Amino acid sequence: MKRIVFLDYVRVFACFLVMVVHASENFYGAPGSTDMVGPQAFLANEADRLWVSMYDGFSRMAVPLFIIVSAFLLAPMKEGLTMWQFYRRRSIRILPPFFIFMILYSTLPMLWGQIDGATSIKDLSRIFLNFPTLAGHLWFMFPLISIYLFIPIVSPWLSKATAKEERFFIGLFLLSTCMPYLNRWFGEVWGQCFWNEYHMLWYFSGYLGYLVLAHYIHVHLTWNRSKRFIVGTTLMLVGAALTIYSFYVQAIPGEILPTPVLEIGWAFCTINCVLLTAGTFLMFSCIELSETPRFVLELSKLSYGMYLMHIFWLGLWVTVFKSALPLPTVAAIPVIATCTFICCFVTTKVISFIPGGKWIVG
Repeated sequence: MKRIVFLDYVRVFACFLVMVVHASENFYGAPGSTDMVGPQAFLANEADRLWVSMYDGFSRMAVPLFIIVSAFLLAPMKEGLTMWQFYRRRSIRILPPFFIFMILYSTLPMLWGQIDGATSIKDLSRIFLNFPTLAGHLWFMFPLISIYLFIPIVSPWLSKATAKEERFFIGLFLLSTCMPYLNRWFGEVWGQCFWNEYHMLWYFSGYLGYLVLAHYIHVHLTWNRSKRFIVGTTLMLVGAALTIYSFYVQAIPGEILPTPVLEIGWAFCTINCVLLTAGTFLMFSCIELSETPRFVLELSKLSYGMYLMHIFWLGLWVTVFKSALPLPTVAAIPVIATCTFICCFVTTKVISFIPGGKWIVG
């Protein structure tokens, strides 16, 4: 299959944004947090409040962009490919590196004293249940796997659905992304109660909506390049402003705050995050090169391994630029993310040269 050039750019951009998000989390985690924010947040000063809001808020499109790229490439399933063949191909691609890094995150941190033997054993014993203590970023693998599991189920509908039918689904998905705000302002709605979490729009919500959105853009959207860029830029700016503001307006420096409340607008399936993601994706779709530049292509191919390992490198650079050689927050977050990105690229590239390296870094 011929490579879709702009998707390589999206993949590299999203990979970097993941590292920006996790670099930012080191500036609002409450005491006792690891390399990622915990259930409680704490902002030390106004500078942290501003720059965490800006950098992290803008970067919240990273996860949905990865979902959209996967859906754009894989949905609907190719004709003639069975469900089991599809599952086998996806499993071989993502599961070996995933489980190798689950084991590494459960063991290697003992070498520098970040976890003890008891925590290591607990993490290893739960390896088929959830991500390790120090690998919170691996949460993303579970919804990604669920999307892969669902693609063969939804493919027949996607193959036959009209543009109008897909717009109807996307409209319900967009309405479902307002649920966090409706719950905050109005309490339980549309059938929610303590014995039923499955509200009226439950089956139109979540990452499946991004899958259908990706297919709609790929198959049914006929806008020219200029319109895609203008609409995309507008959606991106509106989505970014709402996402950044949702955190900033609640983040009170010097107070311990519950992270889920503070991050209500940073959930990946909120209306503002959808606008931010869809707009950015449309902007990238305006790239019309005949082939991907070699360096971008190399980064794109290695992005999975870079994502898996980046928390190992992130902690080092946080120690350097937040403690040993402290930079102001406005500089520290992008410098930490950039150094992490470069180290992950070099490490992943080196591993890729090792025989069987693809089983480690994808």
